[in-house]
Amino acid sequence: MGYSFSFEAIGTAWRVDSAAPLLAAQKAGLLRIADDYDALYSRFRADSGITELAASGGSLSLPGHGARLGRLLRTLHDVTGGGVSPLVGERLADQGYDAGYSFVPTAAPAPARAWDGLLEWTEDGVSLAAPALLDVGAAGKGQLVDLMLEYLLAAGHGQAVVDASGDMRRTGSGSITVALEHPYDPSSAIGTVVLTEGALCASASNRRVWGDGLHHVLDARTGHCVDTVVATWVLAADAMTADGLCTALFVTDPADLAGSFDFDFVLMYSDGRARYSAPLAGALFS
Repeated sequence: MGYSFSFEAIGTAWRVDSAAPLLAAQKAGLLRIADDYDALYSRFRADSGITELAASGGSLSLPGHGARLGRLLRTLHDVTGGGVSPLVGERLADQGYDAGYSFVPTAAPAPARAWDGLLEWTEDGVSLAAPALLDVGAAGKGQLVDLMLEYLLAAGHGQAVVDASGDMRRTGSGSITVALEHPYDPSSAIGTVVLTEGALCASASNRRVWGDGLHHVLDARTGHCVDTVVATWVLAADAMTADGLCTALFVTDPADLAGSFDFDFVLMYSDGRARYSAPLAGALFS
């Protein structure tokens, strides 16, 4: 693709590649989509909807795409037995991954509070029976990728890639080959996958580390950082689903997810073993 637009949003680097140039208004539209999403869901912003809920409870109205996110998070919560939960936000903060990025734990690991009785996620928005700090990082960045690609498609860009630092979705003819970054050596790869139409997302526990055994991937059932899986990659039709499944694969077996989702995956364990779905559109290196 001949044209690129790079920018920063939600704390990470983004790149949009397209076959046709993006108009200035379209670039501004992409930035607006990112800022609107951040204003809803960022637990690092004092003025976000999520932060207001954490302070006072009550309800937060969401746009139409909020219902899609809620349905996915609830399904992942149920399939993983509570291992994935938006209520993990306060546990992440307890371990130092808080709004001020203190990286200083203030409490021992503990299970996230139960969804039922506290959190109601409907077609219209989110309601809390008591103040609680939510975190939609399990699938939120992926959904933002989808929203940007949907915007580009509506604007007439039929050949495009939206890449949020490795979480990407592509539309158009042909394919691209994507390297799977080695979690212990960013200069090398453990393999490649071929992406045609659809999404590829990745998650690695070493991306945000602030202490011995402390990182951003928690099992909500225990509050402990996951130490058995170090990296996941998922191919799916959309980035929100791929992103959510990347998170779920840290806390549950792929077979547990196969009954609810259509996806391909690569898993890397802390002992160096790799596991992948078959047939996989790509190759792992020995």
